[in-house]
Amino acid sequence: MKNRIGIVISSSPGSVIVEINGLTEFEENKKNLQIGKYICISDGNHDYAICTIRNISSTKTDLAGKDWVFTLETSPVGALVKTSDETIFKKGSPVLPVPSEEAFIMDKEDFDLIFRKSEKHNFFMGHLSGNKEIEVHLDGDGFFSKHIGVVGSTGSGKSCVVTTLLQRAVGIKDNNYELFQKQNNTHIVMFDLHSEYKAAFSIPEGKNNFTLNNLSIENLCLPYWILNSEELESLLIESSENNSHNQIAIFKRAITQNKKKYNSHLNDVNYDTPCYFSMSEVVTFIDNVDREIIGKMDGEGKPKKKDGSLIEDIEKEYFDSRVEFIQQSNTKESKASNGPFNGEFTRFVSRLETKMRDERLSFILKPQKFNETNADSSNFLEIIKQFIGYSNKSNISIIDVSGVPFEVLSVTISLISRIIFDFCFHYSKTRHSIGEKNDIPVLLVCEEAHNYVPASDYAAYRASRKSIERIAKEGRKYGLSLMVISQRPSEVSPTIFSQCNNFVALRLTNKTDQNYIKGLLPENTNSISDFLPSLTSGEALVVGDAVLMPSIVQLEKPLPEPQSASVEVFKEWSSEWKEPSFDKVISKWLKLSTQ
Repeated sequence: MKNRIGIVISSSPGSVIVEINGLTEFEENKKNLQIGKYICISDGNHDYAICTIRNISSTKTDLAGKDWVFTLETSPVGALVKTSDETIFKKGSPVLPVPSEEAFIMDKEDFDLIFRKSEKHNFFMGHLSGNKEIEVHLDGDGFFSKHIGVVGSTGSGKSCVVTTLLQRAVGIKDNNYELFQKQNNTHIVMFDLHSEYKAAFSIPEGKNNFTLNNLSIENLCLPYWILNSEELESLLIESSENNSHNQIAIFKRAITQNKKKYNSHLNDVNYDTPCYFSMSEVVTFIDNVDREIIGKMDGEGKPKKKDGSLIEDIEKEYFDSRVEFIQQSNTKESKASNGPFNGEFTRFVSRLETKMRDERLSFILKPQKFNETNADSSNFLEIIKQFIGYSNKSNISIIDVSGVPFEVLSVTISLISRIIFDFCFHYSKTRHSIGEKNDIPVLLVCEEAHNYVPASDYAAYRASRKSIERIAKEGRKYGLSLMVISQRPSEVSPTIFSQCNNFVALRLTNKTDQNYIKGLLPENTNSISDFLPSLTSGEALVVGDAVLMPSIVQLEKPLPEPQSASVEVFKEWSSEWKEPSFDKVISKWLKLSTQ
């Protein structure tokens, strides 16, 4: 028997008003009559509308204040509908109560019908906040196959929540790998900006060892020749310079011709073809164009060397070495003048040479041997498999970009994102051509997304923003989904969050961020989303296609945890404690800064 609390006095598509007569009745049910809690309202004899409480008001009906009338303003979020076989929950407003219908407190049986584990909703999320007995289960396929937004201020438990979700997806629980020898089909690639997630997926030896595919700047192989035209130009050309258009033109010409030189077996090689070329030869080519002298004697009109010979084919000779040209002269016997770009690329060449000497960029501009072979076109497949290939290794690849210089972070993320998208695109097309479905779903996790896919159209982040936005708009068609994580959602590209089908919103203290997220959520979550600034650590509002009803869920702490607390705030003094060696730290810092 349900606990009756009042009756409906007003009803509209977005709001149902319930009246409760009497202070006693309200006090008896006060624990369950709070903003954000749920009530059910009958619609006939068998169906019930499920509503969330948005506002509570009261009036006194006598001067002594003994009799009270309480008014609950609620929003319908779904309905329990009885079919011929069972009672099921339906999202939206399939049932809309009319005035005089009775309102009831929701009991455990009602919650079980909504949140119980089923064949479809089988991914354990956590426990319903305020009712720890109720487990919340999501549609796991619907959650991870669509784009996910995870937002929360610093200290809200964001890293732990993300870790919990990903550990359950790959089969890690309580410091153990539960799917040992069963490896599921999960493919997760994560950008880790603070080197904190490696610890969360490092399972102790002897416990069904989970092999993590951890890539850092020390073992990451991203040769420059895989970069496309936009990424190369973003890395090496200053768009603000007056002659940047000429730099782009000569850069494109040099790279295209050098690719043809080293890849004669390929057809239709162009600026964007991901095949090997020599960066040092490209710099030599541009340097020669910058310094060339044109012979002006009769029958010449071509670049002229110091020995008086003419260069017939600059695409062949300009790549090999630094050419010594004849001196510029206006005399009739040795007339020669500066080339059309004389001195135009001096600063450009100097910048390219400086970049190539920068040890911080060696993982891109000076790729070492990869799997005991040179990092050229011959092992393109192995380079791609760094991120996608997980056979006998791991379901998750963590790309630790904490050591990547800030000025090339956008290019690095753009390149990896584009490689993953292109793989998913071509794999999906290949599978469909033989009548099969894509059996390699990939989830790309973008931690601290506001750092490289900002809302502002900065030129420095244009490459990464373009790649991630492309995945947000087209990735799902090819089995590629996004998990976008940010503590400042209002500063993330709106294109990306607008494509998210599921949101996990933790505590947000910034008013701008609160309003931004509320604008992305469905209308029927307005009241429950007001709790965003007051959620506790690890407590999150879960909304979207994968959850039957918008709910505030308390997630469990992961084991092992990410190492996000990298600073010892309080340390007990003892005789064994030694002063840190600041001189060594400063020396290393200066060495890295001046390379």
